[in-house]
Amino acid sequence: MDAVLVGCGAMSKAWLDAARQIAGLIIVGLVDLDADRARARAREYDLSGAVIGTSLDAVLDQTRPQAVFDVVVPAARREVAFSAFAHHCHLLTEKPLADSHDNARAIVEAARRAGRIHAVVQNRRYVANVRRIRRFLDSGAIGAPTSIHADFFVAPHFGGFREEMRHVLLLDMAIHTFDAARYMVGGEPAGVYCQEWEPANSWYRQGSSATAVFDLGGKLFTYAGSWCADGFRTSWESTWRIVAERGSLVWDGEDTLKAEVVRPVREGLFDRTEPVAVSPLDPTDRIGGHLGIIEDFMRAVETGSEPETRGSDNIKSLAMVFAAIESAETGRRVAIAQEGR
Repeated sequence: MDAVLVGCGAMSKAWLDAARQIAGLIIVGLVDLDADRARARAREYDLSGAVIGTSLDAVLDQTRPQAVFDVVVPAARREVAFSAFAHHCHLLTEKPLADSHDNARAIVEAARRAGRIHAVVQNRRYVANVRRIRRFLDSGAIGAPTSIHADFFVAPHFGGFREEMRHVLLLDMAIHTFDAARYMVGGEPAGVYCQEWEPANSWYRQGSSATAVFDLGGKLFTYAGSWCADGFRTSWESTWRIVAERGSLVWDGEDTLKAEVVRPVREGLFDRTEPVAVSPLDPTDRIGGHLGIIEDFMRAVETGSEPETRGSDNIKSLAMVFAAIESAETGRRVAIAQEGR
């Protein structure tokens, strides 16, 4: 596969690190508004044959690739997508899918009309323990999930555009947790109540801290998060508790993943519980973050199959983000329409 990567900022390194591990993937073009930045990436990754440019259309005309890798800021997603599809390219994009729900729908519809594969780098789905949790819950070992709880507390000093964004936590980070929750329990979002606030110590413009309560089709999902909470930092994957009909599962977002199941013995006020093993990763499961997603995207292009993180599915997770933002702005519960119906 020949691909053009557009957007050569800091995130492009994760893409290029993964790309150079994949046999048969050739980066034939690098596009950035700052041509010097694109040239620097070409030198860093030994892409001396790549066409460098500031216009995506011009580089696509010159290189005629099969795919475009979109690593631009969210506000530019729609323009990049329309350009890619106009040049008959498949499209793999950094999250979020778009900067608004209307633009997300427009991109998904454009991909459908063009008959092109369109997927989103929702890379937390490719974390090994996220896969294990989904398979464990599907096994019924502790019954059907009834509630999902995730906490995310870290304090990164990014600098740059994130510190000037509105709704920064919800729009730039929370979608990872929202999408993981939806995937783990197979839930369809139906509604949300959300509140944002800005702590006194915050170095962000707006929306560094938020709490939300979602209805995932009869399962309750609570999210609490902050990007300016120093001390006792959680994993980037959040910490989790999933309560089910006959037990619970907890995950620290790193290596510790445990579950307990209820036994039909009561000891005083409480039913007895005992540990139950969470099976190891299934050998058929794809993991590896950007690497796994790019490989699955290439396989989908080759076979005509649908990638797991296809835009038409990922828009459901993005709908959770924009509904949470609307709730935070209006102070009311917001219903979430079922995409694709």
